[in-house]
Amino acid sequence: MRAMRPLRLLVAEGNPPEMRERHAARSGQTPSVFYAAVLTELAGALNLETKIDLCFPADLGANLPSGEDLAGYDGVAITGSGLNLWKAEKESLNQVEFARAVFEAGLPFFGSCWGLQVAAAAAGGDVKLNPQGREIGIARSIRLTAEGLAHPMHEGRREVFDAPAIHSDEVAVLPAGATLTATNDLCAVQAAEIRSGAGVFWGVQFHPEYTFTELGGILTRYTPIMLSEGFFRDEGEAVSYIKDLVELDADPERKDLAWRLGVAASVLDPLTRRTELVNWLKLQVLPTTSARGRA
Repeated sequence: MRAMRPLRLLVAEGNPPEMRERHAARSGQTPSVFYAAVLTELAGALNLETKIDLCFPADLGANLPSGEDLAGYDGVAITGSGLNLWKAEKESLNQVEFARAVFEAGLPFFGSCWGLQVAAAAAGGDVKLNPQGREIGIARSIRLTAEGLAHPMHEGRREVFDAPAIHSDEVAVLPAGATLTATNDLCAVQAAEIRSGAGVFWGVQFHPEYTFTELGGILTRYTPIMLSEGFFRDEGEAVSYIKDLVELDADPERKDLAWRLGVAASVLDPLTRRTELVNWLKLQVLPTTSARGRA
């Protein structure tokens, strides 16, 4: 059934101005603009229309929605970010306060990577630099926990799956009452449900929203870091890897590229890759919206 009016969603950009401008210079758009486009596409696949606003809680002095203004949205999502919560910078702490306001408003709440970390911190958890190092490119062998296998956020997922990812931090301590739904050997908290106040948050440490082209743009920016950390032996190897990623995005039928990159079929399929986002829209946002009398 098509909603009487578009779902009203809010996407919170995780990056301060200089970081998102640097991202846009390489990828062609900021993370929040990209995220909003993905949500619009997924909602369309569910026969839903959306009206999506952006906000910038990392911007010092930003006028952020709260109270009744925030309650007017049907759901809130937080993007990834180049910030680190353990540095306790004002740009990060402001986002934790914003997440607390979203929890208080009781809105359907979702976050990828940084979004999971911010929500965890807002609810009383702790985020640290991962002592095992950076997870970048494709997160391998993510495993649903017993709770995750039964959780609607992962409806349609296999028990073990891969996903696009890039992060050096992790949720070291989940808030009290949180439910761990996915994990892997490199990062203990790959997905979780967090409840705080009136709100329920679904979040993942990986990036279900990413295309391989978007991932390739990020890896291009990160190439010097990846070289220093031993992910590539030289710049030519990095260029070749990124080129293969982008070409696979253009032609997912390229078995040779998928094999060479070790990309599973479930990662190639956009709807499967974005399972958690689809389920959030379908099972969190839409029912909550209907209960508010808009269906």
